[in-house]
Amino acid sequence: MTSPFDDPDARYLVLVNPLGQYSLWPAFAQVPPGWRTAHGQGTRDECLAYVDRVWTDQRPPGTVTAADGREVAAS
Repeated sequence: MTSPFDDPDARYLVLVNPLGQYSLWPAFAQVPPGWRTAHGQGTRDECLAYVDRVWTDQRPPGTVTAADGREVAAS
């Protein structure tokens, strides 16, 4: 059996959690608690393109890059 996350012919959603992390999700499955729909049903490629377009900074929230390149926690 193939994973529902790998089916190129399936319909998907893009979910986002409170930390701003995105996930591809099969449209037939219930959205898990703590996640919300960020992009409605689409093909796998459409949903992945959406994630690529909007999730441009994958660092955890609350971190910033100092001038010398070190990551520091926001106060």
